[in-house]
Amino acid sequence: MAVLTDSVNVEEKDGVLIDSPVAVDIIYRGAMVMYNAAGFLAPALTGAGNVFAGIAEEEVDNSLGAAGDKSCKHKVEGSYLLTGAGFAQTDVGSSAYASDDQTITLTSTNNPLVGQIVQFVSATQVWVKLERNPAAAA
Repeated sequence: MAVLTDSVNVEEKDGVLIDSPVAVDIIYRGAMVMYNAAGFLAPALTGAGNVFAGIAEEEVDNSLGAAGDKSCKHKVEGSYLLTGAGFAQTDVGSSAYASDDQTITLTSTNNPLVGQIVQFVSATQVWVKLERNPAAAA
């Protein structure tokens, strides 16, 4: 393609709420979700190579369909009150990782990065600002 010589209209998404095709699975509203190895949205879980995708905005049951038959809206930006264990005030600024679709941990090994802890609430709850992985599908 050649360089622009005039203005053009470029399609855009707001980047906050996107829709992605779902794996053969059930995603519950409020679940942390990830892209699996095939690039489909699935509940977050521990596993090498899993890429965090966001927080599900709706419940989608694609357990009886083929991968991609249904899609799910999910938030990719924002701060969310998330649950785990063993948090302290000193964890503010630390990275949070998903160990399943509703639990975060400070352990990075085989856990997808969710974001940065921005506020301590209790030993079991912290506010996390989502970090969009540049390798994530959009």
